[in-house]
Amino acid sequence: MCMQYTIRDVAPAVDAALRRRARATGASLNRVANDALAEGAGAGRERRRRDLSDIAGTWKRDRAIEAALAEQDVIDEALWR
Repeated sequence: MCMQYTIRDVAPAVDAALRRRARATGASLNRVANDALAEGAGAGRERRRRDLSDIAGTWKRDRAIEAALAEQDVIDEALWR
């Protein structure tokens, strides 16, 4: 049997964080709030791990990005003396 709660005086920062998480994950605000309560109470659900197979192999080469990354690999010898 599940209980119903009414929670008052939720801090605006907590409300905003819960709503952001709900939007980001596509979950309902109710689900996100329940998960946060469970986690805070030490009774959280085990987190599912993501294997990233949906994005693996989707990298597209971009000359501008590769040039920027290459610049980061340059060693400034003057800094190492």
